[in-house]
Amino acid sequence: MVVFNGGDEGVSAVTSPAEPRSDRLDARIVAGALRCVSRSGVRRTTLDDIAQEAGCSRATIYRLFPGGRDVLLLAVLDAEVQRLLQVMQRRLDRAGTLEEALVLAIGGTAEVLRDHDALQYLLANEPGVVLPHLSFDGLDPLLERAVAFLAPHLRRFLPEDRARRAAEWAARLVVAYAADPEAPIDLTDEADVRRLVSTFVLPGLIPVHEQEQTHVQH
Repeated sequence: MVVFNGGDEGVSAVTSPAEPRSDRLDARIVAGALRCVSRSGVRRTTLDDIAQEAGCSRATIYRLFPGGRDVLLLAVLDAEVQRLLQVMQRRLDRAGTLEEALVLAIGGTAEVLRDHDALQYLLANEPGVVLPHLSFDGLDPLLERAVAFLAPHLRRFLPEDRARRAAEWAARLVVAYAADPEAPIDLTDEADVRRLVSTFVLPGLIPVHEQEQTHVQH
C-alpha cells in the first residue's frame, strides 16, 4: 500500500469549536487534499494549502484528522482505493467468463490508475513516495487487499485456491506494467490485455484437460 511520507514541522494541534464534525466536511477536506497533491505533490503540499482548498481552518483539519497531514493523506489514499474498488465492482459484476473477469480487472484498474492525476504526478515528480510500496515487502499490503477484493469475483469460475492465485497474478501484472511508461504491453488497451490473459494467464489457471474440453465444446 502506498504511504505518503512527511509531516508539518513546528505545527501544534489547536482545536476549534467553530465547525462541527461531519462526514460531509471530512469528505470536503479529503477532496481538497487530493487536489493539492495532484497539483503540487506530497512534499510541497502543506496543511495550510489543504485548509485553503477545502475552505476550512487548519485547526479543523487537526480536529477531524488527529495527527495532522500524514493522517489526512492516509485518509485520501483510503478514499481513493475505495473509489477504485467501487468502480471495479460494477465492472466485474458484468463478467460472464473467467477471461472477461480478468480482462476487466486488469484493464479497468490500469485505466483508473492512468487517469488518476495525483498518482501520475507522483510517479513523474516524486517516485520515491510511491515506488517503495510497489516492490518487495512494501507490496504485500496492496496485494492482500487486491486478493481480498478480486478473489470472490473469480470464485464464480475457479476453485478457491486458483481464484486467489489468479487475483494475485492480476494485481502483480497491473503493478508491473501500469506504472512503467516503457512497458511492452499497454494494459489500457483491451486487445493487449486480452492477448496477455489468454496467452499467459489462463493456461496457468485452467488444467490441460479442462482446456481441451472447452476447445471441443467450442
